[in-house]
Amino acid sequence: MPASVSDDTNQHLVRTREFYDHASTTLQRGARSYRALLAHYYNLLIPPDASVLEIGCGAGELLGQLRATDRTGIDLSPVQIEAARHRVPGAKFYVQAGECVDLGRRFDVIVISDTLNLAADVQQLLEQLQGASHPGTRLLINIQNSLWRPLLSLAGALGLKASHPQNSWLASSDVINLLHLAGWSPICRQGRILIPFRLGGLGQFFNRWFAPMLQWFCLTFFLVARPAVVRASSALSVSVIIPARNEAGNIAAAVARIPALGESTELIFVEGHSTDGTWARLQQVVADNPQRKITILQQTGQGKGDAVRAGFSCATGELLMILDADLTVPPEELRKFYEVVASGRAEFANGVRLVYPMDEKAMQFLNLCANKIFGLLFTWLLCQPVKDTLCGTKVLTRAHYEKIALNRAYFGDFDPFGDFDLLFGAAKLNLAIADVPIRYHERTYGSTNIHRWRHGWLLWRMVAFGARKLKFV
Repeated sequence: MPASVSDDTNQHLVRTREFYDHASTTLQRGARSYRALLAHYYNLLIPPDASVLEIGCGAGELLGQLRATDRTGIDLSPVQIEAARHRVPGAKFYVQAGECVDLGRRFDVIVISDTLNLAADVQQLLEQLQGASHPGTRLLINIQNSLWRPLLSLAGALGLKASHPQNSWLASSDVINLLHLAGWSPICRQGRILIPFRLGGLGQFFNRWFAPMLQWFCLTFFLVARPAVVRASSALSVSVIIPARNEAGNIAAAVARIPALGESTELIFVEGHSTDGTWARLQQVVADNPQRKITILQQTGQGKGDAVRAGFSCATGELLMILDADLTVPPEELRKFYEVVASGRAEFANGVRLVYPMDEKAMQFLNLCANKIFGLLFTWLLCQPVKDTLCGTKVLTRAHYEKIALNRAYFGDFDPFGDFDLLFGAAKLNLAIADVPIRYHERTYGSTNIHRWRHGWLLWRMVAFGARKLKFV
């Protein structure tokens, strides 16, 4: 073993290698079914064009079922690695310990599937993986739920489950703590798999429809993390997209109040079939402010979601922002959103109106209650805290938006608001979402374009749609 590990770690690695050198390279039938289930959920998390490294790949049973084309595996056991090379000829395999992995390259996704408990030094392993990652890398881990330990031990005693070396039985809270210690930032955690066998389709039925509701009873927990990025805010160019329908009285104030951000700031107003002279007002404001970079366009489709996509399509900035033209979210607050994303503290900044006290007439009571309920539902759906889904201010990088757009076929063109297209897309890509509290004010011009009952019904449809695509899969 390499000299970069302690004597205790070295001895543990030697024992583990010797065990797997003598273990079978063929899985039992039940284990194959379980591994196929794991592959199903990993394929939902891993983009097909990603480069993937699996730590402790064994004989390549899981790696061979991943749809990614660039696949690499490492394992302690030369016997298991040789079997993996025969099983997955298109992948690359190396005999290495995770605690001292060094492949001379970086990967988009690193997978540790059911092997973290076998590591000699989990913190050292996680620290070493920093060298195989870049700022956009996602670390995907699944560990078995300790609640299942008695049942799994019984299965092993009865010969229904393959034996393993002594392992740690880490709780998901232990893993999250170790990720923090090793310089990783956890993004989300969720339970999967209630029944690890097919059982004539019964297993698939329970895993799809009941596991999302019974998270803490599931056999395995999936955790997603990214490198903890600590850096000074870089100077990024910014595009602020402002959908504007019947907002003539707010246009001049928006231009005057939106601050200069980063390297440069462009304003893109997307007018949406107004009847109050908004388009004429936009033309006048452009003429009155030659010192600012302002683009105006008229959307051909309907709805805010269409307007946002039209604005994004012609934006030139590295950072994309959405600001509602009603100015109920103060434009000055955009500085907060810029700092959160430009510093790397998050990859998707979502405005939250429900933290600070708001103006008395800013939001009706029933709307406030509904927003709080939907916040709880979407936090469950996205596996990340999202307190306010319908705040119009959202910020992400152009690179991440382009990935969301490329992945849009998974969800389809379903969202008239635009908020859920971005939130669901960000969750599917495992982007780190941060809630940014803002002060929320009442309108000073015009009336809201939101219809409580019609759009409330649409929100419930969004919940059902998101659950079908993100949870019940």
